[in-house]
Amino acid sequence: MKASHLKTLAGYIAGLIFGLGLAISGMTDPARVLGFLDLFGAWDPTLMFVLGGAVVTNFLGYRLVLRRKAPLFGNAFQLPTRQDLDGRLIGGAALFGIGWGLSGYCPGPAFASIAGLSVPLLAMLIAMVAGWFLARAIPASR
Repeated sequence: MKASHLKTLAGYIAGLIFGLGLAISGMTDPARVLGFLDLFGAWDPTLMFVLGGAVVTNFLGYRLVLRRKAPLFGNAFQLPTRQDLDGRLIGGAALFGIGWGLSGYCPGPAFASIAGLSVPLLAMLIAMVAGWFLARAIPASR
């Protein structure tokens, strides 16, 4: 099997594991996210534990993986180099948070939920794709 095919297969397997994790943890249910944001009502801490598990996994994973000289299916690691904050980053993060809070979906769970497409999910997906096009239309400043 070619290295490019192995890289693609590894990506599909990682996506499958991610999607299964979202489904098993209940994060494909927007009521869980909205329940987490309802601090003075029926607060649901599930999202905090899922995010905490993701942070710990990512923290440990980076330390283990970056001990290698190169990734398994590539020549070099592709890590971000920019460390500055600009209007696009802050604005995008704000829009992401507002959209997540209003819909209860972030992109991963939204895609994992496509099989049970509903009107709110469709609206969120349309807004997300429109945001992608809008982000490309606004020039980046360096």
